[in-house]
Amino acid sequence: MSEMTFPLPDVGEGLTEAEIVTWHVAAGDTVALNQVICEIETAKSLVELPSPFTGVVSEVLVEVGVTVPVGQPILRVTVDAADADGAPAVGGQHRVAADPQATAAPVDTEETRDVVADTAASVAHENGEAGAVLVGYGTGGAVKSRRRRGGEPLVRSAAASEGSADAAAAQAGATRTPQQGSHAVIPVADSSPVIAKPPIRKLAKDLGVDMTQIIGSGIAGEVLRDDVVRQASQASLFRNLSTPEVAEAREERIPLKGIRKMTAQAMVTSAFEAPHVSVFTDVDATRTMEFVKRLKSSTDFAGVKVSPLLIFAKAMLWAVRRSPEVNATFTDTEIIRHNFVNLGIAAATPRGLVVPNIKDAQDLSLLDLARAIEQLTITARDGRTQPSDMARGTITITNIGVFGMDFGTPILNPGECGIMAMGTIRQKPWVVDGEVRPRMVTTVGGSFDHRIVDGDVISRFVADVASVLEEPALLLD
Repeated sequence: MSEMTFPLPDVGEGLTEAEIVTWHVAAGDTVALNQVICEIETAKSLVELPSPFTGVVSEVLVEVGVTVPVGQPILRVTVDAADADGAPAVGGQHRVAADPQATAAPVDTEETRDVVADTAASVAHENGEAGAVLVGYGTGGAVKSRRRRGGEPLVRSAAASEGSADAAAAQAGATRTPQQGSHAVIPVADSSPVIAKPPIRKLAKDLGVDMTQIIGSGIAGEVLRDDVVRQASQASLFRNLSTPEVAEAREERIPLKGIRKMTAQAMVTSAFEAPHVSVFTDVDATRTMEFVKRLKSSTDFAGVKVSPLLIFAKAMLWAVRRSPEVNATFTDTEIIRHNFVNLGIAAATPRGLVVPNIKDAQDLSLLDLARAIEQLTITARDGRTQPSDMARGTITITNIGVFGMDFGTPILNPGECGIMAMGTIRQKPWVVDGEVRPRMVTTVGGSFDHRIVDGDVISRFVADVASVLEEPALLLD
């Protein structure tokens, strides 16, 4: 037997520290290779760490809620001597695999995605292709199971559910694999543990949803994001009728860490380094709303979320072609004008604001852009946005209208020249051909880096975006 130490790894984003959010193992538990052992929160994302060893947990070295630097040991695992010889370790410490093939082995699509879907440097493979895994990890066999909370089995036998005298033995038999026994098994919805990934559990907690009341629509009853959102929507009306009681403490002290710390640093840098200039205008978006309605009824867009944000994003891409100066980055020695658009979408998540971007958005059709926005939003809200998804953005849009706001002046995403915002779309009186008529009106505009662009370019760009919202047929140009 040999004891291996697992230090906190750099999960592929160059982080220096991370907070332990949840432990999925405890001292005495048996862990398999690539089994998720804990969940950490970095400055950019939630990440599940898989085990690099197969063995028995001898000691958990860091408590939940503690922030530790990269390289500090967080777990000790006792492994067989034979396994230790093949483990990626030097002097009892986990090390980075030197063989490039060790980080590019084929990964099983279904089981591996379930285990390391939220790991920053892992890749989910739709076609079984090879991809990189977490820095310092090789790939191993498929993990057959994940530890359930409290060690409860996922299924019970029929005899156990009937409460017979042999219930305990029957229950034990029901947990065996088909090769070990032939006991009939049935799901136990009322007492079995809820099957859900950590980001889904956190989403439910943030939305105030009791997960035990949800019937999961996933495989084996797994609770999915849509299940949580649906449950939250059903309860939102009654929940919003109440007002939280005033806290007993006169004040609270919230540690500055994680994504809030990163956001604060980025906003200060952007606000005080780039001279912002803001321009906005009111827009008659009636035809945009009619266009959105037609798209929703189109068979081509069946099953795809369509909203005014889609037309807004497409209008941005169209306007960038006409005013490429806004799609640029300022440095001390030069202005870098990008001939591609990595379109950032500001997304409010339970963890805070994140701005993932759609790579090469200029090449996407309207349908493909709709799918990309939908996937980006779901990923962000599930807490699975990876650092690479937020890197190399060129211009950003934010939809403050979803919060009922008419408009605001956004701050630039660092390294970008422009950020556009769209307010809520509501019916207002509008003059049409000399007559006042009810129209669907919104306000659009944004902030721009005045070191890169002047007022004429900014005004032309915002006017182009507004023109498309007023007449979506311009997208056919």
